[in-house]
Amino acid sequence: MISDEGALLGRQAAERLAQLDCCVIEPGLTNAEFARIEHEYGFAFADDHRAFLAAGLPVCEPREDEPGTSYAWERPWPDWRNGEPSELRRHLTWSTDFLLRDIQRGHWPTAWGDRPDSPEAAAERAQSHLAGVPRMVPVYGHRFLPEGRGGFGHPVLSMWGSDIIYYGVDLLDYINQEFEEPRPEHPESRAPQATVPFWRDYL
Repeated sequence: MISDEGALLGRQAAERLAQLDCCVIEPGLTNAEFARIEHEYGFAFADDHRAFLAAGLPVCEPREDEPGTSYAWERPWPDWRNGEPSELRRHLTWSTDFLLRDIQRGHWPTAWGDRPDSPEAAAERAQSHLAGVPRMVPVYGHRFLPEGRGGFGHPVLSMWGSDIIYYGVDLLDYINQEFEEPRPEHPESRAPQATVPFWRDYL
């Protein structure tokens, strides 16, 4: 059972994505599919994220690569129904794996105290900080929402190692920010609110 507010927000985001006509949208995930995915990958979708994917599963259209352009993700929309399990697992661990790589290269949050001497020890200390952090679930490419049944309305975070910014006040705003052209202005009355322990220290 998910909250009415979360379900409404997820449906609104799905409807907006369909209006923008920027990707292929397949039939939404069923309850049985959600149960399989959450069991297999060890997380629970937030209420708005679940309602978004229940309304329709966005998948990627084939694209013609532009010469000289590199792409972080061949298929930025996670295909929770038919995607390769190894690719989905890589997408799920992207935010922490990339952060740990940055830490081994010298990044260190001041809130953690003194940095250990070796890159390996620094990464080990960082992993202990990450152990109790809500898992970040990919929405599109390196845009993420936190896991957690009963949660909704979280800002969508753009996560590239230690470079973490808001990319939407919530899921509906994110769809507009990512896919509407030109990108709309954020209303001053809708400032994003940090909701995820640990990651909010980066914002």
